[in-house]
Amino acid sequence: MVIFKTLCDNPRKTSSSMRLVRHVAIGMCGVALAGLIAWPQTQLPGLTKPPIVEPPPLVLAGGTVVDVTDWGRSAKDIADAVVILRDGRITDVGTRFEVPIPKGARVIDCTGKFIIPGLIDGFAGMNSQGQASADLYMGVTTVVASGDDRRGLIDFNADPSPHLYLLDSIGSTDDWSLLAKDPEWAARLKEGAHPVELSPEDSALQIAATAKLGTRVLWLGHNLTAANVQWIIARAHTMGLVTYGEFVSTPYQVGIEAGVDSLLHMSRYELGVIPDELQRPLVDEPEDGAANTAYDYSERLPATDPHWRTYANFLAAHHAALMPTFSLYYTRLPDHRNLWKEPAAALLDPSHQFDPSNPATGELDYSIASWAHHLPMMGQRYLKEGQRKKADQSATRLWRINQSIFSAFPHYLAASGAAAFGSMPGISMHTELEMLVRLGLSPRESLAAATNNYSLQFGWNELGLVAPGRRADILVVDGDPTQNIWNARRIVDLIVDGNVVNRDALLTRK
Repeated sequence: MVIFKTLCDNPRKTSSSMRLVRHVAIGMCGVALAGLIAWPQTQLPGLTKPPIVEPPPLVLAGGTVVDVTDWGRSAKDIADAVVILRDGRITDVGTRFEVPIPKGARVIDCTGKFIIPGLIDGFAGMNSQGQASADLYMGVTTVVASGDDRRGLIDFNADPSPHLYLLDSIGSTDDWSLLAKDPEWAARLKEGAHPVELSPEDSALQIAATAKLGTRVLWLGHNLTAANVQWIIARAHTMGLVTYGEFVSTPYQVGIEAGVDSLLHMSRYELGVIPDELQRPLVDEPEDGAANTAYDYSERLPATDPHWRTYANFLAAHHAALMPTFSLYYTRLPDHRNLWKEPAAALLDPSHQFDPSNPATGELDYSIASWAHHLPMMGQRYLKEGQRKKADQSATRLWRINQSIFSAFPHYLAASGAAAFGSMPGISMHTELEMLVRLGLSPRESLAAATNNYSLQFGWNELGLVAPGRRADILVVDGDPTQNIWNARRIVDLIVDGNVVNRDALLTRK
């Protein structure tokens, strides 16, 4: 009222004074509006964004961390250890005095137990949830997965599943290639009556295309000739890809000198001792005729022949590691068990396996020619027993050859080859470890062949060790696997990507 009266009493000041009032009013409104905008933030703390709460780490405390470095030749185990896992990775490893347990951590008491890396199967199929579950149940946390005519298509939808590192054939037509159903590749990769080698130009395009799918390993097969093998290995290494050699047309010396990373199957790499006159025909006939002659020669060459010693020394002096897949011959070698009696075998369907063993006996069943079915049962049994005896003798000769090769101490990688010829997902990784020990590796060296050797040989430094920075794929086992490799199967805790997996629940995941 005072302001209004003053304005009326002095008309000359009315205009300028009214402008002042408007400015004051606008300013007061602005302050009020700003207060209204700010008020919910200052007066309603419940509406603010909550702070991010990190999940508590998982800690393994009191166990012994098993050292598998240096190809299993080191033995710097850590007793009474603390292992801290965060976000799927191992962050800290040390003694209880070196590594404090974080406040609020979830702790698993591992006192009296042994802590080892999850196992790596370097060559296997995985065509169903049952096979994925069997792998995990037996502690296989990573599989180099092959889809082929013996192992079927890879089941990418299995959940839970081991980590899958994809393998693809390269340089040849192949109906089972990861690119075979790609419209751009279907015609070029179609096999026809026999696989055909691709041109270097197509091989280069194929390597690039399969690498985009996430392929980690290139399989170099039987019909690839020497020049293409050399070129593919060199190209693969520039791209950080691993190469497996299963050579027939290419002489093994050529592939090894070219730097192939691994030689696959004890029934293949023995061709490294055949003479030139048997090697040359394999370019045109990598299967059947000439190949059968070459295999027969190498298999029947006495294990004491000096050619084996020379070949073994050559292997040991070069980069290639051996991946024998002894498990493919397990049922043909002495002292084998019926693997169907394993708990994980209940997850496996024989119809999803190539040439499985008989569930009742654990032995391979041998077929006979159709005409022989007209013979009396005694005659049929005689023929089958003859085939069994021949197969067992062949496996025994191959085993003795591998004992000769082992004497030069090449490097080894563990792989089961499952599920073919009686080998079984997960279960056969442990028979492989047993066979490596039987060959002459120490239990620790055998365990390294299924873990950190893959880091050393392939540069896969994300896995294979219980060490900071590695993926948190871990087994806690009840018994020292460096004293008896059987203890690697006595799993009490299974951890994948830092998550504890209920092993008992896996037995229902078919």
